[in-house]
Amino acid sequence: MNSLWLETVKKARDFSSLSYDIETDICIIGAGIFGLTCAYYLSRLGFKVVVLEKDGIGEKSTGHTTAKITSQHGLFYDYLIQAYGKKTASYYLEANEKAIENIKQIIDKEKIKCDFEYQNSYVYTTKKSEVRAIKKEVSAVESLGYPCEYVTKTGLPFDIEGAICFKNQAQLNPIKYLYGLCDSIINYGGHIYTHSVATNVEKNNDDMYVTYTDTNTVKSKYVIIATHYPFINFPGLYFTKMYQSTSYLIAVDTKKTLFNGMYINFTNPIFSYRTAKYEGKELLIVGGGDHKTGQPSCYQDTYGILEKEVKKYYPDSEVLFRWNTRDCMSLDKIPYIGTYSNLMPNVYVGTGFKKWGMTSSNVAANIIVDKICGNKNKYEHIFRSSRIKPIKNRDEMKNMIVQSTNSLFFEKLKRANMDFDKIENNSGSIIEVNSQKVGIYKDSEGKIYAVKPICTHLGCLLSWNDVDKTWDCPCHGSRFDYKGKNLYDPAFKDLDIYEV
Repeated sequence: MNSLWLETVKKARDFSSLSYDIETDICIIGAGIFGLTCAYYLSRLGFKVVVLEKDGIGEKSTGHTTAKITSQHGLFYDYLIQAYGKKTASYYLEANEKAIENIKQIIDKEKIKCDFEYQNSYVYTTKKSEVRAIKKEVSAVESLGYPCEYVTKTGLPFDIEGAICFKNQAQLNPIKYLYGLCDSIINYGGHIYTHSVATNVEKNNDDMYVTYTDTNTVKSKYVIIATHYPFINFPGLYFTKMYQSTSYLIAVDTKKTLFNGMYINFTNPIFSYRTAKYEGKELLIVGGGDHKTGQPSCYQDTYGILEKEVKKYYPDSEVLFRWNTRDCMSLDKIPYIGTYSNLMPNVYVGTGFKKWGMTSSNVAANIIVDKICGNKNKYEHIFRSSRIKPIKNRDEMKNMIVQSTNSLFFEKLKRANMDFDKIENNSGSIIEVNSQKVGIYKDSEGKIYAVKPICTHLGCLLSWNDVDKTWDCPCHGSRFDYKGKNLYDPAFKDLDIYEV
């Protein structure tokens, strides 16, 4: 099934692919919310801007999000205060609150119809043992001078033990918003090219950068890498300080009047709630089922757990849409925003937005626009992409290193223990043929698709995702369909395929 957001904008503006070499002021790689927000601000300032997108507008992360616009990023501010101090926590909160204002200002100025509406946002618990953590977060936020609220009643169809409420947060339809940005970018003189795969960025002899695509080149003074997960490995080394997390969403017609507000609990199993408009109805969007991308998963633990939870409270409900999303998770829980690398001046990046890219993308865009314009941004130092600090999340760092090492080396040395005949229809696995690993998928009629199950990013052994029928990379989160076509970065090349 497609995402609800992509389904609502099927007849949007078409864009052509890049078919000639071009020179511009700024080349932006990626037409998700971060890339298009940068393009909007910069084109409005009079810069010549070119946006390159390997797929369609917002078809990956932005088109598969919950689309909550909020500075409430879980129970986060007590962590920030403990790890970095009150000043950093205060700036982080202020930057994200400012982002909510910025998004509303863009919508109003450009008259974008995207179902924007203010909502209160809640992090809640149904467990008495977790109330202390909620109250601790309330105290932390209040110490920063922000007017949050502790509540024990919400609009949810079940009782809670406690929740922290941020007022005047918001939600929207992200794809409608993106196409509104596209219209404005074009009106301000920018250019957008879809289905144009950027493959490399190199500096030439006159201090300009050349961005290579699968067909042509873009020459520019500045480059912004807005590809969700950076696809240039060296320098930068972002693959050593991030991993990807997959979560699942369903949009449900509950057949009942729904509540106001946006909600998420903070311990597993995670359930996120918001409402959305669709063809005259108000649907309930429920998210959760999180796991590290590339780890084995099953329907019961992903979409199944969401559907089971909804049926408890809305037994006559109907699931209309199912989709999943990827989030880049930095090891210290703060996004990387700024110069891509000290070895690549005038190349910028925004990534590691965790699960809060709607808001963080605007923070990132403003920081990078200020850098290009030579202005000082008061929040820049918090998110500095080249920061080298003690890793606060050592357990996740250790797990990431172990998983990458296993997939790069040890798993490749193991013999595949699956026999070809044991692979069921509509499923896949890795088998061994002449001492070589082969990824096999059998469709519902038994037709065989065979690929080389080695990620085209850095060579990790892929794993089969039986929920979405894809080959996923457990190291850095790349994804390929069962025919070998690349779906998600950081890889951009397809898998080698075997004729069967």
